[in-house]
Amino acid sequence: MVQLRKVHGSENHFFLLDQTTLDQPLNDGELAALAQQVTNPQTGILDGADGLLVVNSSAHANVLGQMRVINADGSEASMCGNGLRTVSRYLAEKNHTNQFKVETLTADLQVSRQNDLAPDVPAFSVEISPVRFKPADFPFTNLGDGALIDQPVPAFAAGLNFTAIAVPNPHLISFVDEDTMNSDILGKLGAHLNGHNDYFPDGVNVSFAQILGKNQLFVRTYERGVGFTNACGTGMSATSLAFAMTHPHLGQFDHTITVYNPGGMVKTKVHQAADRYWIDLIGNATQTHLIEVDEAQLHGANVTTETATIEPTTEETAYLKFVDQLPKVSAIAVKKINCICIQK
Repeated sequence: MVQLRKVHGSENHFFLLDQTTLDQPLNDGELAALAQQVTNPQTGILDGADGLLVVNSSAHANVLGQMRVINADGSEASMCGNGLRTVSRYLAEKNHTNQFKVETLTADLQVSRQNDLAPDVPAFSVEISPVRFKPADFPFTNLGDGALIDQPVPAFAAGLNFTAIAVPNPHLISFVDEDTMNSDILGKLGAHLNGHNDYFPDGVNVSFAQILGKNQLFVRTYERGVGFTNACGTGMSATSLAFAMTHPHLGQFDHTITVYNPGGMVKTKVHQAADRYWIDLIGNATQTHLIEVDEAQLHGANVTTETATIEPTTEETAYLKFVDQLPKVSAIAVKKINCICIQK
């Protein structure tokens, strides 16, 4: 028998699989099939998830492990900030260390344990980088030859400005008022830009942000390969950078920015040195369930309540208590149970 874990960062739920514990690691096709099966709320377990986090050994010097992110549709993401926090916690506890690097698809990133957000709500800080703005890094087309920074795009939505930032996942960001946040514009735009379209051929994560005050945001994201999610770590990070770049009187470099989301809250810090940008993303790394299953069921993408033994932890209760103490900053925040990824 081997162990899966159900984990989340800001209610952005994943299953975590450590392939170094297997007799035979799953190949790419098997990982895609497992992700599609186990994350599906009808065919998987525990009401599904946003994706599958895969832990492998790393051949890079001074790196503790590798993280791969398989989306619910079987595609692979470049990075996942919420997922990286949970992988960091897993590797920290497995290796009895609190500060190290994790290999991701495009970079080796610094991570560290932080003070708990609340009793039984462990927290980690993860580096979000590299940051890029060029159209080829997304890619995007028909939006000019240079960076898209705080510009109107009437074809997307009338009256809104947009910023495109790759971290390295591609993100399209707009700062909106509360009425727009609560409208159906984000859902329609996210679905359009992640289907056949003339602008983002590989799709894009779309985030709307509401400015709540100095260094305070509420962010909601339509995530590529997922749809609406309770939180997107790279999305909140990219939005924090866009905040500091386009609203410097409200969003500050090298200061803590509080970012609320439908699944809770994280902290970010955005940094710039010459032409290089990076973001620290700080938030919870919660384990909700331990799942015992025969390795053959992983290879066969057959993890169900009949084939697996599931043991809940007490951490979700502690996390929800923490969330209940947060201010209700948006009407969307109280609607999080309607997100496809939330655990019922």
